[in-house]
Amino acid sequence: MIITRLLNNNVVITLDSNDEEIIVMGKGIGYQKSKGDTIDEEKINKVFRISNKEVSNKFQELFNKIPMEHMKLSSEIIEYAEGVLGKKLNDGIYISLSDHTYTAIKRIKNNITVKNALLWDIKRFYKDEFKIGMKALDIIEEKTKIRLPEDEAGFIALHMVNAQLNEEQPQVQGITKLIEEILTIVRINFRIELKEESVFYYRFITHLRYFAQRLFSNNTYNGDSDDELLSIIKGKYPKEAQCIDKVKLFISKKYNYELSSDEYIYLTIHIAKLLQDSKL
Repeated sequence: MIITRLLNNNVVITLDSNDEEIIVMGKGIGYQKSKGDTIDEEKINKVFRISNKEVSNKFQELFNKIPMEHMKLSSEIIEYAEGVLGKKLNDGIYISLSDHTYTAIKRIKNNITVKNALLWDIKRFYKDEFKIGMKALDIIEEKTKIRLPEDEAGFIALHMVNAQLNEEQPQVQGITKLIEEILTIVRINFRIELKEESVFYYRFITHLRYFAQRLFSNNTYNGDSDDELLSIIKGKYPKEAQCIDKVKLFISKKYNYELSSDEYIYLTIHIAKLLQDSKL
């Protein structure tokens, strides 16, 4: 491997076998080296392959202000998260998470804590991501001997949520608020408290997350509408359909978003299963 750009003594830019740019990390890998020199491959302990050029440039800038150990720490958390979620996260997570964890550790060292106003909602609506956040606190403590507060697990969870969305600047707070608003309509309509540990509740929340993402990105679900199926669903689940009518009216007025027939059907079926689980 030939150095194409030297970032610092521990990080260099080179090309892989397919002539694609990669960021290579290793203690002293760039020491007394220049552009065009050969890399000692035995010193490589981490390789970053970031396809997005803009993200790659920002990531390279980050190396100038964040120690190598913190970059490796974030990379370990991201690899763990991708294994748990079973998907590749957006490249931007390398920047946002590295910057966040580095700043969070600096704050704790200076006895500064930041409360996470969304922590309760994060625990409820993003359970998998919050578990990743808690595991991240374990990883950080193991590597740095510093234990970050639970609020930071919530912040890390939000970074994981962001990294799963396709938007460049996903409105996570808006998505979370919309989910709570729809749940409130369901609770008031049926005068019940939903079983938050139920698998049906989990599936409903998951569906609402993707629905809210579509709403905020103006991306209406355009499946093959089936008016006959919609009529059957309304006839089979009249109470649930009346509830979705309220949801439909609410989001139309507040968010200027028209619920499609397919979304109407899916939401109605999810609520029907929630009610069956609550034995109503």
